[in-house]
Amino acid sequence: MMIVIGLTGSIGMGKTTTAKLFAEEGVPVLDSDEVVHGLYRAEAVPLIDAAFPGTTISGMVDRQKLGDVLRKNPANFNRLEEIVHPLVRNRQEAFLAKARIDDRAFALLDIPLLFETGAEGRVDKVVVVSCAPEIQRERVLSRPGMTEEKFEMILARQMPDAEKRQRADFVVDSGNGVEAARDQVKEILQKLGA
Repeated sequence: MMIVIGLTGSIGMGKTTTAKLFAEEGVPVLDSDEVVHGLYRAEAVPLIDAAFPGTTISGMVDRQKLGDVLRKNPANFNRLEEIVHPLVRNRQEAFLAKARIDDRAFALLDIPLLFETGAEGRVDKVVVVSCAPEIQRERVLSRPGMTEEKFEMILARQMPDAEKRQRADFVVDSGNGVEAARDQVKEILQKLGA
């Protein structure tokens, strides 16, 4: 019986790096953000264009224009999620079906808004990636194009880290470097029966 791991964590917590560590241990990983980026070049384009005219160009979603629309009216986030989340779920289900066919012991869904979207009900175990707030802030604000305003807007849409940690089956502390996180990933997989 395959164990489905849901990986989540607030922006800048080290979730992407932690997902790579699971992949290095042989766990198939589906990055939901990457799925969304792919959808923004494929089947989501006409749906988003219909909902938010002027946010697509040359058959692709213009993320800058879409971001502007979302910042002007945060209620538009819900509308966007109603379009995108079912498409992402379809990709996740296909990924998990393939992992089952391949007889994998584990499969990992990297879902930034796992708790916020109720996706914890679709996974067997939840791993939350966390670090100290000052490390998080430093990581996020060092990203190209990131501003304090954008960071605060993203944080406002995410469940507080403390609550995520409380609801997690496992927590990876990414604040002590990659090797420490790698050890934690290995320990989690051992506890899950790897």
